[in-house]
Amino acid sequence: MEVAALAALILVVGIFVLLILGIPISVAVGLSSALAAASALGFENGMLTSAQQMFRGINNFSLLAIPFFVLAGVIMNNGGIALKLINAAKVMVGRAPGSLAQTNVAANALFGAVSGSAVAAVAAVGSTMGPLQAKEGYNKTFAAATNVASGPAGMIIPPSNLMIVYSLVSSSSIAALFVAGYIPGILWALVCMLVVYFYARKRPELKITERVSIGAKARIVLDAVPALLLVVVVIGGILGGIFTPTEASCIAVLYSLALAFIYRAIKVRDLKPILLESARTTGIVLFLIAVSTVMSWVMSFAKIPAMVADALFSVSSNPYVIILLIVAALLIVGMFMDPVPAVLIFGPILLPVVTAFGMSPIHFGIFMVFALSIGTITPPVGPVLFVGARISGVRIEDVSRQMLPFFGVLILLLVVVAFTPALSMWLPTLIGLA
Repeated sequence: MEVAALAALILVVGIFVLLILGIPISVAVGLSSALAAASALGFENGMLTSAQQMFRGINNFSLLAIPFFVLAGVIMNNGGIALKLINAAKVMVGRAPGSLAQTNVAANALFGAVSGSAVAAVAAVGSTMGPLQAKEGYNKTFAAATNVASGPAGMIIPPSNLMIVYSLVSSSSIAALFVAGYIPGILWALVCMLVVYFYARKRPELKITERVSIGAKARIVLDAVPALLLVVVVIGGILGGIFTPTEASCIAVLYSLALAFIYRAIKVRDLKPILLESARTTGIVLFLIAVSTVMSWVMSFAKIPAMVADALFSVSSNPYVIILLIVAALLIVGMFMDPVPAVLIFGPILLPVVTAFGMSPIHFGIFMVFALSIGTITPPVGPVLFVGARISGVRIEDVSRQMLPFFGVLILLLVVVAFTPALSMWLPTLIGLA
């Protein structure tokens, strides 16, 4: 067997078998990639090359943004920010049908945008909004489904760690990706609110939020402004050329820490568990990036991206058909794999395919992140789904059934995002980033 073909076989079969055996995906990718490199170069040279590629993968200044954004998100999650954003979301939603569920959606988008974590948003917002909705007569399972479905909006609205990871495999501008995520991320929240609207219209017994005076609304919004200003400071500073995305992540940590102390939500003794939680999350992400660099080297050596491109173009040369195939593939991948490893594994494979017919890497990055974000709320593996169900105290099977309307509109929106470059490219082009 040809050396390149053997390396490809060891890589693909090795990852598949190890995952079936329940080995963590980072270990499965790293071990299979190292063995594939050894088969191509010999054991000693293969191990040396693997070590060199792992170091090269994490020896990147831009990667410093990930641990700092993770730390800022953990501080936000523990720093009393969620309740203030929920109150602000209530004011934004007003007395719309299903106002409490609508508030849940808006609060998830706001908190997710500030923290960058869908899981943190669903846990923080759901634990507060779930009991309130139950008290007002909302079906407990539907409330959980609303919370879960709207959680990933914050993975697309910047700052987004997943977009930073994608920028590494595509050599795309982080700033351009951040800006490109605004419209699709906001649309995610809006279509979830649309589902809630039609649900509430059929249930007039649901209470509408009590009227709040203009003065009270002003106080609530002003109380949340400092938290919302984090997004303005971070994104505004990046776009204004005041600091880089990596420097912006440091600003985010300092800002969120100062805010948490001002709100008196955390104390000095709370910093140790916060730092440990951030370190654990960062370690997982960076190790995945390191081993995926070895895998990328093996894929390049074995010409796997070219083989995948040939296979797709053999099905059809029509770009629309190929995009639909990629959308379907990403939705399936997202059902079984976390977004970070999925981007690291499939980004280098699929990017040459879409750029071959003129799609911008920025546009592809947004619809890839969008598709994999749907995977986080999809059984059997979806982490956001599991957290949301556990927070609400309902069965995953029941929540999944209630989420069918949300899945329908989100998949439809994904297709629209995939086939409408302007949704992703208009803002970056407008400000000269694309």
